[in-house]
Amino acid sequence: MFLSRYERMIAQRYLLPGKGEAFIFLVAGISLAAVMLGVAALVIVMSVMNGFRAELFDKIVGLNGHAVIQGYGGQLRDWRAIVAEARATPGVTSATPLIEQPIMSTFNGRVEAVLMRGMRVGDLRANKAINSKVLSGSITSLSPGSGNIAIGSRLAEALGARVGSQVSLLNPQGQATPFGTVPRIVSYTVAAVFEIGVYDFDKSYVMMPIEDAQTLLLAGDSIGMIELDTENADRVHTILAPLAAKIGTRAAIADWRTMNSQLFEALEVERIAMFTVLSIIILVAVFNILSSL
Repeated sequence: MFLSRYERMIAQRYLLPGKGEAFIFLVAGISLAAVMLGVAALVIVMSVMNGFRAELFDKIVGLNGHAVIQGYGGQLRDWRAIVAEARATPGVTSATPLIEQPIMSTFNGRVEAVLMRGMRVGDLRANKAINSKVLSGSITSLSPGSGNIAIGSRLAEALGARVGSQVSLLNPQGQATPFGTVPRIVSYTVAAVFEIGVYDFDKSYVMMPIEDAQTLLLAGDSIGMIELDTENADRVHTILAPLAAKIGTRAAIADWRTMNSQLFEALEVERIAMFTVLSIIILVAVFNILSSL
């Protein structure tokens, strides 16, 4: 791109000062350096902030999906029909039925609260957020009725468990008997240990086939939710609007913005604040240049 005559004149005025203009040249040089440093800092900081947001988004939303469909009573009984409707919605790339339920785990006298996550075997093995983060064992060992589970690395440390250990999971709801409600306790073999990189997930998640989760919770054929992925996470509300209107009387949809609103809003505020501060630095340098004209 060629400079105009006026632009060349301005450049020569500051880059090639005349006799007795050494001080002006010094001021202009410092101002130009300040502008360059300010712009470089702005680009670097904004790139780091955007990269951090993308990494955090990938770890959190990559495991939980862009949105979830939940039944009003906490259970979805006609979930197969809803899954079919979700997959037929333009822009939806996947619809995964699953069960998430907080329960207790015990091993060698140690007790930890966990979040049991039951998924269909095919969906579990295709989930890159889990399969690519396995530290030991294998996700392929998980199958309906096998009695195998996968647990997070932090949970394994807290319990003192490893691949091959027998961990007991306790469903406090249990079964009603003439003597009251008896908690349901089932032992499972740890077949894999994974580390997603998010402390809360690695400390609490227990993965198992959805059929085994239904058996443990005495849920029959019901599931807890349907996880959705879309073509564009930033347009998830628009993409899912037709589906929300169609199933509104049977279930509710919550997207990732709603479920993680405080976290991502805080990141956005921080990004805007950094942009504003660095822009002011650049603006001050620009005024220094203008003042020396």
